Amino acid sequence: MYKAFGKRLIDVVLSGIGILVLLIPMLIIALIIKIDSPGKVFFTQERVGIHKKPFKILKFRSMRTDTPHDMPTHMLSNPDAYITKFGKWMRKMSVDELPQILCIFIGTMTIIGPRPALFNQEDLLRERDKYGANDVKPGLTGLAQIRGRDELPIDVKAALDGEYVQKMSFLFDAKLFFSTILSVLRSDGVVEGARAPEKEEVAK
Repeated sequence: MYKAFGKRLIDVVLSGIGILVLLIPMLIIALIIKIDSPGKVFFTQERVGIHKKPFKILKFRSMRTDTPHDMPTHMLSNPDAYITKFGKWMRKMSVDELPQILCIFIGTMTIIGPRPALFNQEDLLRERDKYGANDVKPGLTGLAQIRGRDELPIDVKAALDGEYVQKMSFLFDAKLFFSTILSVLRSDGVVEGARAPEKEEVAK
């Protein structure tokens, strides 16, 4: 019942509340982005959704508009040169991910689930296939995000995504939700540049 109906109901209710509560803060963030760096406020990109179907992810732009497009951050020779001043703080606190509550509300994402991969992350997608992790909705946060985030090698990340698929339940999701809040406040596992083995974001 939870996987079929309860999880989606919670997604709609919590994301709807989140949109109302965060509307003013998000407008303020959008204004700061415009002041801090010329360009669009939002960054959109095609990602891998449930059953490997494409969908558009939405983020606050945290990098300059001249950043090489469709290149993972860890492949940039000097990512700090492209990340904006305000963008660095947003990425550290995961504030750039907030617009994804709209993706959750419309149903292309869920609150808890494997982070949506890029289509060129073929090694990660292959590993996830072993665990059925490509057959659930991608999430705003997940087990891998509180177990290491950017610091995890691909095979470990995929195994954790598979572990989540096996353990998915209301209580497990609630545990991961509150653990994520603590992880974000501590900036656990945030790594930029060459040290990041599988940083998913690209030019923003």
